[in-house]
Amino acid sequence: MGQNLTQKILTSHLVSGNLAEGNEIALKIDQTLTQDATGTMAYLQFEAMNISRVRTECSVSYIDHNTLQTGFENADDHAFLQSAAARFGAYFSRPGNGICHQVHLERFAKPGKTLLGSDSHTPTAGGMGMLAMGAGGLDVAVAMGGGAFYLPNPKVLRIWLTGQLSDWVSAKDIILEILRVLSVKGGVGKIIEYAGPGVQTLTVPQRATITNMGAELGASSSIFPSDEQTLRFLEAQGRAADFIPLSADQDASYDEEIEIDLSLLAPLVAQPHSPDNVLPVTERSALSVNQVAIGSCTNSSYQDLMSVSQILKGKHVHPDVSLVISPGSRQVLSMLANNGALTDLLDSGARLLEASCGPCIGMGQSPVSKGISVRTFNRNFEGRSGTQDASVFLASPEIAAASALTGYLTDPRTLGLPPVVDFPELFRIDDSMILPPGTADTPIRRGPNIQPLPLAPALANTLSLPIILKLGANVTTDDIMPAGAKILPLRSNIPAISEFTFHKIDAHFASKAKTLKQSIIVAGHNYGQGSSREHAALAPMYLGLRVVLARSFARIHRANLINFGILPITFVNEEDLTRMHAGNILHLVNLHQAILTPAPFAITLNNDSDPVWVKHDLSERQAKILLAGGLLNATKASI
Repeated sequence: MGQNLTQKILTSHLVSGNLAEGNEIALKIDQTLTQDATGTMAYLQFEAMNISRVRTECSVSYIDHNTLQTGFENADDHAFLQSAAARFGAYFSRPGNGICHQVHLERFAKPGKTLLGSDSHTPTAGGMGMLAMGAGGLDVAVAMGGGAFYLPNPKVLRIWLTGQLSDWVSAKDIILEILRVLSVKGGVGKIIEYAGPGVQTLTVPQRATITNMGAELGASSSIFPSDEQTLRFLEAQGRAADFIPLSADQDASYDEEIEIDLSLLAPLVAQPHSPDNVLPVTERSALSVNQVAIGSCTNSSYQDLMSVSQILKGKHVHPDVSLVISPGSRQVLSMLANNGALTDLLDSGARLLEASCGPCIGMGQSPVSKGISVRTFNRNFEGRSGTQDASVFLASPEIAAASALTGYLTDPRTLGLPPVVDFPELFRIDDSMILPPGTADTPIRRGPNIQPLPLAPALANTLSLPIILKLGANVTTDDIMPAGAKILPLRSNIPAISEFTFHKIDAHFASKAKTLKQSIIVAGHNYGQGSSREHAALAPMYLGLRVVLARSFARIHRANLINFGILPITFVNEEDLTRMHAGNILHLVNLHQAILTPAPFAITLNNDSDPVWVKHDLSERQAKILLAGGLLNATKASI
């Protein structure tokens, strides 16, 4: 039996474990990336390990999330990250150079390699045949130090693509269709592998749009083969030497398979407030639109923005619509400027933003109160835009541009002939905004907002914990630790940022947690979906959260909880959640033995004689991390 593409890369990077169902495996990581919303913690954690230089083939520190400098905090953190990258041997992509995933695809990603990034959309590089995964910053710091990355051996879901996209249908519609079919939980515990004759019709930027939003499925990663399209992209980036052909064997097997005929797809949108709330745009046409935002790591490539410029050329944005455009990289922006497309965008009435994440993380451009915003982004969680009562629709660049012109949610097929964008023979290459690693004696600059890293206490053997919150399903990391221009500048100051923990759900959570000193949260399915931001574990840990009991967890957040000494456990009988309410006390005894044993164990609700049975699904390694008080303590002890 041959191997599928995923198995080939896993096998070639396997440090320990084996590719059997249920096993935990450890992988060698070739490359890492961090961004400034998560990078300060990652580099503080790397520094705490007392390792002088990174031990990967390539590590890159990007500035792309927090480029609004409304105070000293962001600028100070950028200076810290630049000096830390120089000292520890990483490349540094300066503010304005672009979004980490777009720039990494352009300049660093390599087929067949592994990439670990402190951002949930790191799988974007899977569009180049790379096994790229998001993780918490501490996992990335360990990988930078040469440590392995651990994860449960994933199942592999093959999506077989046939046919070819019709006019006005885009790669965004492919991934929205997959989200409609599988839901935001459909990829949990899986790597999604694309194959079939339809793959050959998709360029690397189109593939990257699809692998980017695989994160919204909950997938560990998504990957395309490395083929003629990959070589074409690398040649145009002046990196043909990085190409290797890579695909699944013809007799490879998969855990699951679905098939999608690209020729049957129509323009789609995801309605508020979930990326899987998908339907054809025709079913919501005539809905008035207040704002259109085009960009993000999902849809800000040269190909995407050239399509938008052709749609807008010679026309003008509807007077009731604010149109903002964020190029994905300085390379994209300079090419648009050189060929005149930028002028077409500006003449249409579009507002040009910096080559950064911007509105996608609530960093400016919040919609009007109760507004309708059409965005080419990847997430439309309630309040993520910065306006709590806004309704965000996710759509392709073509739908977004058409809607900006008409003032209502528009099927782009009504515009006539589609734009035709020629793939560049050579992209404009200028790496002057990427600084190479410096020397090990580079002094590190620390602003006053960078505070010492708090560590978790070792897990107690007996805990009696009040339930501080009872939550439903699909709690996001935005719910736990909001983003936005007010909060993200505090990311290097855990005491300060912890004041905003669960702020949208309970504005008094932080003060309650401090009063209780130790607590537990109970929740429904898919707790912690969304961003990889480890602040959603680190800040609650600082406030005394010791255990989360849920029906199920999102992969990255569960790992972050373990990394910071918070025990994640799940119900054996999911209906037991209905027995629990805020203020109840849960008693957990003999925890050390319980987490070192794979069997379910009983906990007590108040003084009820009917126990609540729970399970942990921890590996022996993860149990020892919790006993040590988190991954940083465990790693320092092993070096």
